[in-house]
Amino acid sequence: MSSKRNQIDMLNGSLLDKIVLFALPLAATSVLQQLFNAADLAVVGRFASSTAMAAVGSNSSLVSLLLSLFMGLSLGSNVLIATYIGRGHREEINEAVHSTMGIALVCGMIVFCLGMFLARPLLHLMSAPEDVIDLAALYLRIYFFAVPFIMIYNFGSAVLRSKGDSKRPLIAMTIGGVLNVILNLILVIVFKLHVIGVAVATVVSNVVSAGLVWYFLAKEEDEFKLSLRKIRIRKEHLLTTLRVGLPAGLQGTVFSLSNVVIQSSVNSFGSIAVAGNTAAQNFDFIDFCVINSFVQAGVTFTSQNFAARKFDRCKKVFRIVFGVGISSGIVLCLLIMLLRGQLIQLFTKDPEVIVYAMTRITTTLSVHFLIGTYEISGGCLRGMGKSVTPMLISILGTCAFRLIWVFTVVSAHHEFRTLMMVYPISWVLTGCVMTTAYLLTRRKLFTALAEN
Repeated sequence: MSSKRNQIDMLNGSLLDKIVLFALPLAATSVLQQLFNAADLAVVGRFASSTAMAAVGSNSSLVSLLLSLFMGLSLGSNVLIATYIGRGHREEINEAVHSTMGIALVCGMIVFCLGMFLARPLLHLMSAPEDVIDLAALYLRIYFFAVPFIMIYNFGSAVLRSKGDSKRPLIAMTIGGVLNVILNLILVIVFKLHVIGVAVATVVSNVVSAGLVWYFLAKEEDEFKLSLRKIRIRKEHLLTTLRVGLPAGLQGTVFSLSNVVIQSSVNSFGSIAVAGNTAAQNFDFIDFCVINSFVQAGVTFTSQNFAARKFDRCKKVFRIVFGVGISSGIVLCLLIMLLRGQLIQLFTKDPEVIVYAMTRITTTLSVHFLIGTYEISGGCLRGMGKSVTPMLISILGTCAFRLIWVFTVVSAHHEFRTLMMVYPISWVLTGCVMTTAYLLTRRKLFTALAEN
């Protein structure tokens, strides 16, 4: 049956091969998603102008801010369904699937409405350069038509991942992303629509990806089958989703808020710096996508095994995702560093833009793998239902610290490299605290549950 063919048994047998089998399609999905987003920048940067490129790039932190709270809820849905699988409560899974998709639809409409009304005021608040703000606001308003479909794709993918299916979300993302690139080229190069073209392409591609994920769920058999008429949000499912997902969403929102402040600081260096920072940021995102695939594996595998009270397997899951995830990040960082000269020219030929891009790459990407120390530890904590602790640590370590750095050190030494140094320092601090918190919480929790 479809449901069984695309499912991974996380509770029995070997773990390394299953974790890698789960993580690789997820990494490919995330990397492709980022590459397709990067295609927006590359097309406008090469075939429109640096101003158009800055207009698209200046929205990245703001979009993340508006989406983060609700995207964190999809993690709660993943844990909710994975827990039912681990406990063997098969009868609860189908209702949880329909609650999850109901939450996705509601969240999508909320963010869409907020984005349409707040687009330009928020760009003003971020001190977006005057020469790009009109184009940036136009891009953002069109982009928000895609948000309901982004929610459907991500929540639907969370449902599929909860049972180990990370391949079909990759298929949906690949088809939608290829369409995005084709439309970018046609609308920008042929029809000269600059930021309008890439925004419309983004909307259409997300409609297609969301439609495919919905189709996969609608064709599922037994407990994972999705039916439009059965969608409703059950209170107990919403509360469980909020308990795990809301702290993750709040963490992401505060994290994005700190990045908005950093983006505002980047804006103070002018549109050339914005364009260079945006181009280089794509490589950080790609490395994050690879590491985050093992974070998601840690969440899902830990959720199922913790629910089944297989504590030794939970420990092994952590060792595998921590070791393989960070090692993968190191390899990718080294590869990008070696090829950085050629890679950055995919986005721009402007020598001034390239200088800023290279500054960010050499400052942040060389140690970017360090994010795995806190992301993976925090993910495994969430898999055990402990979502508040990683939220608080991340807010203090990667958010509060960065704000303090911007308003003190950068204010005193207004240099682009000084601003970029906030990232590696915060990664080291947060990683040490989060890993320690995971180990202490795990020992306390497993001991208490073993005695019951």
